[in-house]
Amino acid sequence: MRAIVIKEFGGPEALTLDELPAPRPGPGQVTIDVAYAGVNFADILARSQGYRVGELPFQPGLEVSGLIREVGEDAGDFTPGQEVAAFLDGGGYADVVLASAARVFPVPGGVDLRTAATLPSVLPTAYGLLYEVARLREGDTVLVQGAAGGVGTVAGQLARAGGASAVFGVVSSLDKAEHALKSGYDQVFVTDTFDQEVLEATGGRGVDIALDSVGGETFRRTKAVVARFGRLISFGNAGGGEPWQVGPADVSPTALTVGGFSILGLAAADPALLRVIADRAFHTVTEGGVELPVSAEFSLEDAAQAHILVESRTSTGKLLIRVAG
Repeated sequence: MRAIVIKEFGGPEALTLDELPAPRPGPGQVTIDVAYAGVNFADILARSQGYRVGELPFQPGLEVSGLIREVGEDAGDFTPGQEVAAFLDGGGYADVVLASAARVFPVPGGVDLRTAATLPSVLPTAYGLLYEVARLREGDTVLVQGAAGGVGTVAGQLARAGGASAVFGVVSSLDKAEHALKSGYDQVFVTDTFDQEVLEATGGRGVDIALDSVGGETFRRTKAVVARFGRLISFGNAGGGEPWQVGPADVSPTALTVGGFSILGLAAADPALLRVIADRAFHTVTEGGVELPVSAEFSLEDAAQAHILVESRTSTGKLLIRVAG
């Protein structure tokens, strides 16, 4: 089978196309003939910095859609040929992947495999952030960093569907604002001036919920525009700055709640809970009309081009690698 392999950390050229034996499932596992693989920022960090990579060589790719190929013992009710989406530890950029059955989800009715590839990581992340960690309530005001990215595109729609009274997004450039405004956001601000504009938009009060994927200085500026009794949730460090730290002086005066969320951590520590959250999140697609537009699609041979586009910071929505066909 064809597979993208990282043999040494580096730039997009570190993604090499190899021929490898197709995996076979063991107990509690299935193999999947991949139709599409999602491209995530975590893949970029794995390739360039070794993020969550145990050892080299390493196969990137955290989410796929496709057809069940083989079913191992004690792997549930999956059947060969069944359409599924899966959340992986890696290996998604390949013709065939090995997956824990606990992290494999039947594709919801009415959803095609192309759309299904956008669901396994992004949708549960956005859902978990808003509903499980931030505990979104009707009437809350919400601020989302990276509003034009995968999680941001979905988070705006979910916040709106969950009864938020106002949803604000932050983007790195005005070129991305139009995309974000189609995804449930009332107003979209650029990174350089968002804090002042959020306070102006809320009459100086700030927002009830803020979701931050950038970290560093952006995290600190976001914290400053969260209202009393508000919730600030970190789910990444895309800016590459120093890890955030808070103490009593940061949270006590405004009764601020600060939390974090990692879909990768949840998948590793509690896949059963991931399945529950994913099931709830997937229902928002079939019943609530939530969608994550695919903005670009690449062949497996052109996986490096997908990484180049992500790193350019100009992409919006979701990028996919087309494996089958």
